[in-house]
Amino acid sequence: MTRPRPPISPALAGAVDLSGLKQPAPPGGGAAGGSAAPPGATEITEANFEEQVLVRSNQVPVVVVLWSPRSEACIQLVDTLAGLAQADNAGSAAKWSLATVNVDVAPRVAQVFGVDAVPTVVALAGGQPITSFQGVQPPDQLRRWVDSLLSATAGKLPGGGGGDAEQPEQVDPALAQARDQLDAGDFGAARASYEALLDKDPNHVEAKAALRQLIFLERATGRQPDAPALADAAPDDIEAALAAADVQILNQDVTAAFDRLIGLVRRTSGDERAAVRTRLVELFELFDPADPEVVAGRRNLANALF
Repeated sequence: MTRPRPPISPALAGAVDLSGLKQPAPPGGGAAGGSAAPPGATEITEANFEEQVLVRSNQVPVVVVLWSPRSEACIQLVDTLAGLAQADNAGSAAKWSLATVNVDVAPRVAQVFGVDAVPTVVALAGGQPITSFQGVQPPDQLRRWVDSLLSATAGKLPGGGGGDAEQPEQVDPALAQARDQLDAGDFGAARASYEALLDKDPNHVEAKAALRQLIFLERATGRQPDAPALADAAPDDIEAALAAADVQILNQDVTAAFDRLIGLVRRTSGDERAAVRTRLVELFELFDPADPEVVAGRRNLANALF
């Protein structure tokens, strides 16, 4: 395998998976007319995502708004945040950067963040998502949220002039603990730590992504290594097929795992079919939505269902 597999690697990168955006962007950068960012904001495309979001977030916090011009709520939120950004950055040095992603014309950029609704706002610092929220917020609440972001990141960014070159990333101690537990393979403790983070911030991007992978890892590492062979011997045994798919994903035999369950979807109905479909969708969500095997798997599942 030449590309990283999120369930296999203990070093999570939160929801920000650049593997699909490291390739040259298509002509035009993925943007379309009528989606330009307002004054005070930068419009993000595949072409400038890395520079204007990840690299820039090492200098100042970057607030990314995932929006659609078809939504009045989105327009309202973007305009309010743009006004705050203009006011805060009117001096000689920028305090934070506002970036907008039109999900209608830059869907691959939107997929990087794994959002399921617009508007969604994600704040990044040091190349990592640190907080987020969905929906429209009153201007005074947005003001407090931005102020809290600036306070939490003050002097801690590696490229911001006040950071320590020996400490490229400063994170919430609770988040650092969760990452350390995950790196050490202590899945139970890591899961509890990420769940605690979600209790405090239900929209915490990294905690959501980490929990999806931890649930998989806890389940898959408890499977019998010969689960695929056992399932082959009992092709209509649903529990055996689910166990086999977990082991195949763990062993990076992704297409075979998807095909196994899609075949079972074709042969089942009712509650059994729903259970297999639900597990397939959970497995899809472990990967970048733009992953070719995931794209093919979703297409094949749709064909099996309809």
